[in-house]
Amino acid sequence: MSLVICSIEGSLARVTLNRPEKLNAFNVELVEELMVAVSEAVASGARLVVFQAEGKGFSGGLDLSDIDQSSDGELLLRLVRVELLLQAVYHAPIATLAFVHGSCYGAAAELVASCQWRIATADAIFRMPGPRFGVVLGSRRLTDLVGEDAFRRLVLQDSPFSAQDGFAEGYLTRIAETSAWMDIESRILTDVSSIDAGTYAGILSQQRRDLRDSDLAALVRSGSEGSLKTNILSHLRHVAAQRQASSKKKA
Repeated sequence: MSLVICSIEGSLARVTLNRPEKLNAFNVELVEELMVAVSEAVASGARLVVFQAEGKGFSGGLDLSDIDQSSDGELLLRLVRVELLLQAVYHAPIATLAFVHGSCYGAAAELVASCQWRIATADAIFRMPGPRFGVVLGSRRLTDLVGEDAFRRLVLQDSPFSAQDGFAEGYLTRIAETSAWMDIESRILTDVSSIDAGTYAGILSQQRRDLRDSDLAALVRSGSEGSLKTNILSHLRHVAAQRQASSKKKA
């Protein structure tokens, strides 16, 4: 079964995360399939690529179920591949749109931030734990998107942020329920298609600074300082403790 479904519908390419039993967690295979899907969408001549997901949420983020068997080097390589995926989306010469529902964590939240339009349901929640892993994945792009102050409010807090917070800070462009998504998608496609494809690509190249090499270097440098595996495990224990404390309060 494909972990990512890419369908081309005329001028629209739809990329769907299809690992709902694992909350669409980003394992090695899913990331690679996403990279292929983005390449196919661009090569198809589509004017808009839409990212969405099956199941109860958009994605739980990086799949760390095999972390005990992974080395620091293997974990860093996985993050490098994620960064290359994010760069491919961010610098795609066509329009990009993300529709989010439910949980959207880590690498998936960075994928959303790389898109030009970012729509979420009111119950969507987001978390970007990269700094707690000791890495700077997507930090520069997110800062360009929302500004330094908003970056700190969204990323440095020790809990997920809501769709309402994301919209207020500029991370999301709109909050809309799934019933409105088709109309939003249609209007964006109409607007984008009214501009010559080459002109639109030129506009994007002017708007989005090409700092791919420096972004990648910053990620590798940060992930190579100390033990990436130890940092991730420490964060996972912290999150587990938070959840346990929250459960006791509710009880």
